[in-house]
Amino acid sequence: MSTTTDKVIRCKAAVAWEAGKPLVIEEVEVAPPQKMEVRIKILFTSLCHTDVYFWEAKGQNPVFPRILGHEAGGVVESVGEGVTDLQPGDHVLPVFTGECKECAHCKSDESNMCDLLRINTDRGVMIHDQTSRFSINGKPIFHFVGTSTFSEYTVVHVGCLAKINPLAPLDKVCILSCGISTGLGATLNVAKPKKGSSVAIFGLGAVGLAAAEGARMAGASRIIGVDINANRFELARKFGVTEFVNPKDYEKPVQEVIAEMTNGGVDRSVECTGHIDAMISAFECVHDGWGVAVLVGVPHKDAVFKTSPMNLLNERTLKGTFFGNYKPRSDIPSVVEMYMNKELELEKFITHEVPFSEINKAFDLMLKGEGLRCIIRMDA
Repeated sequence: MSTTTDKVIRCKAAVAWEAGKPLVIEEVEVAPPQKMEVRIKILFTSLCHTDVYFWEAKGQNPVFPRILGHEAGGVVESVGEGVTDLQPGDHVLPVFTGECKECAHCKSDESNMCDLLRINTDRGVMIHDQTSRFSINGKPIFHFVGTSTFSEYTVVHVGCLAKINPLAPLDKVCILSCGISTGLGATLNVAKPKKGSSVAIFGLGAVGLAAAEGARMAGASRIIGVDINANRFELARKFGVTEFVNPKDYEKPVQEVIAEMTNGGVDRSVECTGHIDAMISAFECVHDGWGVAVLVGVPHKDAVFKTSPMNLLNERTLKGTFFGNYKPRSDIPSVVEMYMNKELELEKFITHEVPFSEINKAFDLMLKGEGLRCIIRMDA
């Protein structure tokens, strides 16, 4: 029994007090976990573009003060009432979406979009009692996507925690709790390229490179990277990308360029930018008869997808995916095992590391577009 069980823990957290302002390291109180909740000690966290997006709060409801962070690895400190499949000491990855195991989505082999725990970016409280577990001098500090990993301790619903192999290095596998799994799963679980096939990846940021890594693992023979930033091409070679197309270099639509390169179109495409023109290009560049395009990037809420219905009637398939179609509790442990078995390479995604006290440096790097993933060490 931990000496902190059932007690408030005081610890450091990086608090976003207002939109776009540097995070401030504060002492916060973290309440004990309530029904179906788990309190975890975060050891490593990572910065994802989604954190920056909601920190800037330019296109969504501003929810402040807030503790951001959703890519992380940690150890269970204590569990609340009703939690039976986790215990103190277990190694876990918190995930921004969940798996209650009871709803129609969780019981379906085809969906990971849990009714109870699906991502809700506006909610700043726990679902059990609609209150926050974080406070400073009695003032509530809001949660972020149910994880809030920019804190030495956090409270998460048990359905949003993947219990993983305790031998897996948390400073590496922590990046699997969001973007890398999203891209990897989009290719392996949804696009499903065959060995020797051709795959186009639109957008060569961390998610796109994870999609390329999935194509490499699946044995694709041609992996075509599409990006308007040519500086990304050299790094992308490490992830199996064999050819590059910069749409800016051509006067014709990029889907026509790719169709000419591939004798009618690629077998699979994965779109990871969220720009509507790239989404349309990704669909229209796949081969008729068997081509499959998968949309991963999140578009502007008012964006409209337009294409000729003939593109579908000519047996092209368009699919969407959420978190790579992985169920957090059921599937993410096996993705960790892919890394442990040396099938999946994670080190090449990690380009920077900073101590928790310098978390704002990680934001600066991402805003400058430098690197892929920056690991934040909580004990430093």
